[in-house]
Amino acid sequence: MAGSVNAAGRLDRLPMGSFQWRILTLVGLGMFFDGFDNQMAAGVLGALVKEGWSTIEMNAHYISITFAGLAVGALMTGLLGDRYGRRFAYQFNLMIFGTMCLFSMFAPSMTWLTALRFVMGIGIGAEYVVGYGMVSEFVPPQRRGWALGLISVVSMASTFCVNFIGLFVIPAFGWRPMYLIGGLGALWVWFLRRKLPESPRWLESRGRNEEAERVMLEIEAEASKGGPLPPVTALAASAPVWVPISVLFSRGVISRTLLAMAVCITCLVGSYSFSYWVPTFFVKQGMSVTKSLGFATVMALGSSLGPLVGMLTSDWIGRRRGTLLAAIWCGVFALAYSQQTDPTWVLVFGFFLQGGMSLMIGFGLGGYTPELFPTEYRFRGSGIAQMTGRIAVIASPYLVVSLYESYGLPSVLYAISSLYFLLALGVFFFGIETNQRSLESIAPERASEAAPASRSAESAA
Repeated sequence: MAGSVNAAGRLDRLPMGSFQWRILTLVGLGMFFDGFDNQMAAGVLGALVKEGWSTIEMNAHYISITFAGLAVGALMTGLLGDRYGRRFAYQFNLMIFGTMCLFSMFAPSMTWLTALRFVMGIGIGAEYVVGYGMVSEFVPPQRRGWALGLISVVSMASTFCVNFIGLFVIPAFGWRPMYLIGGLGALWVWFLRRKLPESPRWLESRGRNEEAERVMLEIEAEASKGGPLPPVTALAASAPVWVPISVLFSRGVISRTLLAMAVCITCLVGSYSFSYWVPTFFVKQGMSVTKSLGFATVMALGSSLGPLVGMLTSDWIGRRRGTLLAAIWCGVFALAYSQQTDPTWVLVFGFFLQGGMSLMIGFGLGGYTPELFPTEYRFRGSGIAQMTGRIAVIASPYLVVSLYESYGLPSVLYAISSLYFLLALGVFFFGIETNQRSLESIAPERASEAAPASRSAESAA
């Protein structure tokens, strides 16, 4: 059996049990503190402007350098995860952003805080690739959309939590304790995740069948405690190969790569152009830091409820259709928000806009993107797509500042709305449905440009 483990067929027929819940819990905790450390910038930057420690232009540099780190982290973990394994990738990133977060608490100047943020961003950017990729490989197709949605719920809940905590901590104690909370949380999860198993799918794709069989037997032994296991579904076996990164731009794959890039660019530029800047814009319009954080906290509650909708509907409507509908939702509510001046309606439309944006991240970036690529290059495909999105976000703060200072806040919302509507068109014409299907059945035909998986680790990624 060690020579033909059929990890995909054996994993896909397992019922949801303690093993899958452990994976979801530990991945979810990592995603939560990843989101916490990432989203704390919104409240922190508003406070730094109010204190005179920073300016809106320096904040733009901080946000851009954050996404430079996120881009490097997404690409790095894609290369490392496909080459050295999922387990290797999901541990190094937590150590990086947890440690750098603690160091940031002692930053003596905005220059130091920005430099530390770049390194922190490398670890933060890696977690999105690792978290969603890991869950997609361990959870059966019948529950994969729900599981990816649950991870998105946990991740996006951090947006509300960091705003809620910041509402009390920042006015009373300043911004530095926020980095202490985020750093300690990340390192705690790093300790808990030490014993997570390697992905049997990845092990088999690399020709490490004995290790894959050993992990599968452990998983099945735990799953069988709940009763007899369903019969194994026989999936077409293929010889383990190592494919170079150029496969992402080969015939049959490039359309998926470009679609994944478009999804990530829209999700990230749209979401961060709004959520990162809202507290700062409120402060610039004369609000106190406390009131601006209060407004941001109420709107951020939508970021927690949006993915909940995705979790409950993803396996019903599918990731392609869900991504399409979420993009249209965001485009409509961005336009509606741009016309609001009454504080009550600003909160209402901001709530639904942030809910739609987080729903879009759950459906598109989290659920749809990793499903588009097969095991052999899933992390590299997701990593390249997310790297492209992060690079786009590097430039976006300068565009946001330029539009805001020249034409006011509505112009920023018009640009965001246009981005979502364009993505909706792209998904409608070029998207494929992945719902209720094995990852192996979704995969494009194997590219001819491939090498045996036994090729030495020093081969080019």
